[in-house]
Amino acid sequence: MSVFPYSSLEFVSNSVYVPNAGNGGIIVTNSGTGFLAWDASDPNHSPNTCSRLEINGLEGTCGCSDANVYSLITGQPLSDPDLNCGLKAYRVEQNGNELIISN
Repeated sequence: MSVFPYSSLEFVSNSVYVPNAGNGGIIVTNSGTGFLAWDASDPNHSPNTCSRLEINGLEGTCGCSDANVYSLITGQPLSDPDLNCGLKAYRVEQNGNELIISN
């Protein structure tokens, strides 16, 4: 479980990277109707140095040679419809000015 202040997520479409959680960190996104949290490791690669996703607006892109792209709203792959896995979602609860992220 991770708890952090979410002031950087005040605006719709903002995403932040939270290190030291999940497989490669966690990406939290303000969807406009709530907060979404995703594992920041590409689920179609074994965790390694290139599999961590970089935030590009409402998309996450892995640093591996195939540069898989995922939606930070749905978690689904965008770059290749044949990818087997979407992003791993985490549960997000808002408690005052903090977000509680758990699986």
